[in-house]
Parts: sequence; C-alpha cells; structure tokens
Amino acid sequence: MTADSHKDVLIAVYMFEDLAEKDFNAVLKLAEEKTITVEGVVLVQKDPDGEMHVTETGDHLGRRGAKAGGGAGLLIGLLAPPMLAATAVGAVAGAGMGKLAKHKLEKGIAEKMETALPNGAGAVIAVYDTDGADTVGKALANEVRTSVATIDGLSPKQLKAGLAEAQAGMAGS
Repeated sequence: MTADSHKDVLIAVYMFEDLAEKDFNAVLKLAEEKTITVEGVVLVQKDPDGEMHVTETGDHLGRRGAKAGGGAGLLIGLLAPPMLAATAVGAVAGAGMGKLAKHKLEKGIAEKMETALPNGAGAVIAVYDTDGADTVGKALANEVRTSVATIDGLSPKQLKAGLAEAQAGMAGS
C-alpha cells in the first residue's frame, strides 16, 4: 500500500458533549478547508440516563447530516453492523433516516461505546488520512482520552479492524 492510502481510525472521548461538538466542528472545518482529508466523522453522546445518540455526522467535504456522503455512512455502518448494507447504498445519517434505522444505529453504537463513555459524555469518531494526524490532534483540544489505529485502505474489513483496535485502545487507556 502507498503512504497516501494509510488512514487513522480515531476515537476521542469527552467529559461533556458540548466539548465533543466543538472539536467535531473543528475537524469538519479542517475538512471543508481541505487542510485534512477525512472519510467520515461521527459525533455521539451518552445522555444522563445512559442512552447513546448519534447527534451529528460529517463527510470528506465537511458536509453534515443528510448532506453527508457515503464516507460517514460507511463509518456509521461499522458502528452498527446491521446498517452496513443500507450505508453501502448511500448516507443513511441525517434527516432521511427512519426511526428503526436510527434505533439500530444507536443500539450498535451503545454496544461498542458504552464502557468508554460515562453518562453525559460525548465522543468523536473519525477516519482520516494518517498524514493529517498532527492537525487532527490539535483540533481535538478538549478530549480527555483518545485512541488511534492506523489501517491500509478503506475496505469495510480494514475499517472494522481499525475501529476494533481503537476501541481496544480505549479499554486499555
């Protein structure tokens, strides 16, 4: 694989959801300005009752929600495997997502992130070109814990392995 096909899969944890949102917006701004190349970014929150929610998604162009492209959809599909088939067709996040799909997504994220996030906390999950790691790190000014895995390429299998490695890093932090 060439150096430009290396991607980082990052999970950043925040004590407060608003700080996660601030850093999520900073990463999307870098993507919009083409300072970094991202494949997808997801903002999640664990509410005070312990329920997980996807509150925002973004793609390689810095677009949000329903406008976000397949990169964010693929990342979401990896977080909630039952949705992977739906994400292959296009972005499922945003205004057009049905209640059942949204429930499956949040359940999948809850299963993957529940031990990493205390109630009331937030997280940013991102896939981006490895050569942007320093810039992304600086944009995540408010995180309390991060874990990063580097992968070669963007196949679902590679992304899933990278996400699992980043999650394992969260458990070991």
